[in-house]
Amino acid sequence: MLICCVGCKNKVSPEITDEIPNRKEASVKDKLWEPYNDSTEVAANKDHEKGRMRYKLIQSKVLDKNEVFNPLYKEVAKMSEEKYNALLPLILEQDIPSLQEHINEGKLNYEELVLFYLYRIYKYELNNETTLNTVIALNENVVDEARKLDELRNESKTASHHPIYGMPVLLKDNINTEGMATTAGSIALLGNDVADAFIVQRLKEHGALILGKVNLSEWAYFMCSGCPVGYSAVGGQTLNPYGRRVFETGGSSSGSGTSMAANFAVAAVGTETSGSILSPSSQNSVVGLKPTVGLLSRSGIVPISSTLDTPGPMTRNVVDNGILLDAMRGFDETDDASVQTDWEMEWYKAAEDYTGLKGKRFGVFEDLLESDSIYNSTVEALRNAGATIFPFTPPEAKMDGFISILNIDMKNDLPNYLATYAKNKGIEIKDIPSLVAFNNKDSLIRIPYGHALFEGILADTTTAEELNTIKKNLEKNGRIFFNEAMNKHRLDAILSINNYHAGYAAVAKYPALTVPMGYKPSGEPISLTFIGKQYQEAKLLHLGKAYEDAFPVRKIPADYK
Repeated sequence: MLICCVGCKNKVSPEITDEIPNRKEASVKDKLWEPYNDSTEVAANKDHEKGRMRYKLIQSKVLDKNEVFNPLYKEVAKMSEEKYNALLPLILEQDIPSLQEHINEGKLNYEELVLFYLYRIYKYELNNETTLNTVIALNENVVDEARKLDELRNESKTASHHPIYGMPVLLKDNINTEGMATTAGSIALLGNDVADAFIVQRLKEHGALILGKVNLSEWAYFMCSGCPVGYSAVGGQTLNPYGRRVFETGGSSSGSGTSMAANFAVAAVGTETSGSILSPSSQNSVVGLKPTVGLLSRSGIVPISSTLDTPGPMTRNVVDNGILLDAMRGFDETDDASVQTDWEMEWYKAAEDYTGLKGKRFGVFEDLLESDSIYNSTVEALRNAGATIFPFTPPEAKMDGFISILNIDMKNDLPNYLATYAKNKGIEIKDIPSLVAFNNKDSLIRIPYGHALFEGILADTTTAEELNTIKKNLEKNGRIFFNEAMNKHRLDAILSINNYHAGYAAVAKYPALTVPMGYKPSGEPISLTFIGKQYQEAKLLHLGKAYEDAFPVRKIPADYK
């Protein structure tokens, strides 16, 4: 029974069958999910080797999954197990060009594509033994929207659409989305019902289907100190499909990463200040791109830092990553960092005479060659594939004052966001002091891990002049860290692991692309991260695609096939 009594501890069948009483007459008021006692799971993690994985809770204390899943129940209930299994080879792990080809050939349509992903979400997220606490909101109109796209496509078969047309996309819950509250994981923003962020408008203009919202580390992991990644008061504890409660999800775009790993949508959007796309992409064996700041608009996204914040695409393969990035691009007059790009159509595709890895010049960290055997063997494989490798030790680059950028920017940027988007919505908070006061009213529910970083914001006395000096110094230091090797050896990219050097890339405002590299003996994913100079996204995607083609190592999580 997929959607009835799934709070029980038995494995749930993938079939929505007559095991559900009165299936055909099922009311949207039916209980599809029951809260459960997660104390056993919490106790099982009390001695976890990672201190921040010694959870205090797993399931959210405020989210009723019935409110999320009831509205689309009747649509999903129409999908039989037989139909689901027939669609499986056409959709699971397929890239966007393949999906569009299946649709052009009449093997599939956009409505079936949406229902397939919804079926998987209901199958796994309503079962308390498999839930990842990832999907926390669904677009109630998404099936109707898919039908309309099918109709439009049938009426104008010769029309040229962006590849993202009809593709279901999940959004991190700090991105404003019409029809679904944007909470940043905080109870304080439960009433934050707002119009679409600029990048969401762009996605819809290109025909993307917004499937729903996914969990995140609350306030993009700039709230508590030493707390679990992937936890929010709204969504509970996000879990890693490669090892629930065993491996971290990475953060703060935890739900974006886990949803991609589990095949809950075609693509997802995350955000990064320093590592928040690279980390969960790496931990969930998916492709994540942190673009150059300004390439994508930040308007309508709950901020940490207007200096460093950027949204970015998270997908299961490199080509989808480029397609999603392209669909979100556009000049936003309301974002001071936004840039006008004039790249040609399908700029993310490599030219037909592209030579792949042959002749490419990569800088590799000497200390990582010595300390990580997977990185070492990957570098050797790249050498054997024709790349030229330049081991190097970067110069010392101080990161003094980094936390003050986040502190002072958030102190200023959050009130601006609230005044622009959340005014007149009955939201109690207006700034960091009122947010701290709000949390303290019910600390057990609102901040079980505390909010030490918010307290740090209040205590930071850095002046505007001092902050400008910090920003200039850090940007210079970040670029020195990479540029010494990049310039000396004329590198195509520097290769790192996961989010190891995300902080330096952040302050340098350099893009970074992470691609699955393999799995540790424990089964934990590990990724190779390509770092380039500003606006070299196309080059990074071409390099990432060449690497992915040569070394297709990604594996779907065993329990989510």
